[in-house]
Amino acid sequence: MKNLFLLIISISYFQLSFSQRLQQSDGVFLQQKEDSLKTYSNDIIRAINPQNRFKADSLFTKMFVRALKINGSFHFPFDSLETISKLYPPDSSFRIFTWQMVISDNVVRQHGAIQMNTADGSLKLFPLIDKSDVTINMDDTVGNNKGWMGAVYYRMIETKAAGKSYYTLLGYDENNIRSNRKIIEVLHFENGEPQFGGRYFSFNNDAVKRPEVSRYIMEYKKTTGPRLTYDENLDMIVFEHLESESNEPKKKFTLIPDGDYEGFKWNNGQWVHVEKVFNQITPEGQAPVPSPLRETHGNLEDDKLQDISPAPAEDKPAAVKKPKVVKKEN
Repeated sequence: MKNLFLLIISISYFQLSFSQRLQQSDGVFLQQKEDSLKTYSNDIIRAINPQNRFKADSLFTKMFVRALKINGSFHFPFDSLETISKLYPPDSSFRIFTWQMVISDNVVRQHGAIQMNTADGSLKLFPLIDKSDVTINMDDTVGNNKGWMGAVYYRMIETKAAGKSYYTLLGYDENNIRSNRKIIEVLHFENGEPQFGGRYFSFNNDAVKRPEVSRYIMEYKKTTGPRLTYDENLDMIVFEHLESESNEPKKKFTLIPDGDYEGFKWNNGQWVHVEKVFNQITPEGQAPVPSPLRETHGNLEDDKLQDISPAPAEDKPAAVKKPKVVKKEN
């Protein structure tokens, strides 16, 4: 009897949440598809061999696109797809999905898509094509959705300049067997088309001037976990400073956090570098603890894909202005 009561409450909530934007029959269909999508999305991460991960990714992608073609699908949250990152801007004008597939210790691919919130509920989708493996200078490249640098995004920050919106994305890339990367990426739309990158990162206030870059990339030793987050109180992006443990800074796999923090502050359409955010010195023995994505046996820890930055709980991916069928705890 209790289960029947909960089912009735759930259905009523579903009808209330979606009645204005998604037909009830379409919502039920999407809920059914979500069960299959969940299985495939988990297999993309958990399947033992690359062949099974490839198969799961292919099946997931095809089924996901079919589901998104349902009129009004933008308003269906796909909350149970826990290995798929879902981010919305404050105005819910679009949402961006990203996920990763580990092919081998040295080959990792990110996949994703941007779904626009259309007035008539029809599908307007921009697939994200990872071209990072054929790009020479990732930090100096501007591209559209077909020339994407690839990352699993866990935070979106909306800023404005000259009346235009810019969406800064914080992302993670399990790069190769020796190093990981965290990326700060600016997304904006030109004539309705997404564009990633641009001269948005300035170092003009540094003691030693550096050229502007199109995206900021932190590459570091595999077993460490430097923090990269957005601090709402400071209104700035904050991240740990990296130093080479072997005095070889050009070898990115030797870089580890040293306890100091630097950052970026949005000013007149650019993220301006701040060399030192805090003046206090981290006491010996109290340095930030690394949070690798793989456990000691080398297996991916799935739960960390939803919080791949060791940021506080308020910096986890969150959907803004999106309905939910059933509220779930993180």
